[in-house]
Amino acid sequence: MIESDDSSEHLVTAYLLNLDQQRNYSNRTLDAYRRDLNRFVTWLDCGASAATAQDVSRYIAQMKRQGLANSSIQRNLSAIRSFYGFLLKQGVVEGNPAAASRGPKHKRRLPKVLDADQAAQLLNFGDGSSQVLRDKALLELFYGSGLRLSEVAGLRRTDLDLDLDRDQGVVKVMGKGRKERLVPLGRLCVAAIGQWIQTLSADHTGWLFPGRNGNSISPRTVQNRLKSIAAQQLGDDSLHPHMLRHTYATHMLESSGDLRGIQELLGHSDIATTQIYTHLDFQHLAQVYDKAHPRALAANSKDAEPQSGTSNTDTP
Repeated sequence: MIESDDSSEHLVTAYLLNLDQQRNYSNRTLDAYRRDLNRFVTWLDCGASAATAQDVSRYIAQMKRQGLANSSIQRNLSAIRSFYGFLLKQGVVEGNPAAASRGPKHKRRLPKVLDADQAAQLLNFGDGSSQVLRDKALLELFYGSGLRLSEVAGLRRTDLDLDLDRDQGVVKVMGKGRKERLVPLGRLCVAAIGQWIQTLSADHTGWLFPGRNGNSISPRTVQNRLKSIAAQQLGDDSLHPHMLRHTYATHMLESSGDLRGIQELLGHSDIATTQIYTHLDFQHLAQVYDKAHPRALAANSKDAEPQSGTSNTDTP
């Protein structure tokens, strides 16, 4: 049981320990929460357990004055609100001072994706060398399964269940929050992985994508290879692993319309996270409409007509 007179640092440590042990947060998320909360409790004129709603409001105002991005302010506020929610359950505070606070609204950017032709062009390479086989397997896995960069880099061969004769397979993934999920692999993805595995040693417990000194391939190496291949195949080196994850989800939604299924495949704990792809799908449909529907074509043609020199006055 935490005592209300414990130091602010101890309260933050207890909260982070709870996130680690009870909620299985990743080290990266824990580090971000630690930085945000330590910055807040250091700023306070009082102990963390004595903070008020006014303190939280003043802290939000200061972050605005410092020029922090709206998304950063929202992340800080989320950490503070969750921290006091924990202290409330532990009986350290009688209320959550951040419960009623509202950060600045920020427009969520829609992720960039490749269209089907670009995806096909990206994957249309190969000369049979070991590096090319590895790169082809990496790209097919990203686009064919929607895995995160950390999930792909950390795969062992025992995580795969492949039927190379039938070009079928499943990959077992340990995702965020240490949640395990199974993701099916398509025919071309299975074939590419099968060709790559043939170049590896007989140690079936080893990494699927080995790196140096017995470690798995580094995320930086994967990112650099994707940029290099995209520059060669698409003439643009802005490609990154998460763009392929977005592309996978968008193309799946366009074909199936099954948002819940895509949520499971991506490993999202909240359907709201997956719903971003409905906006992308709507954008695609709107573009199709503008290019194909007779009314849209007529309107576009009219908009393109040169305007006469006379102007009409609106009448009531």
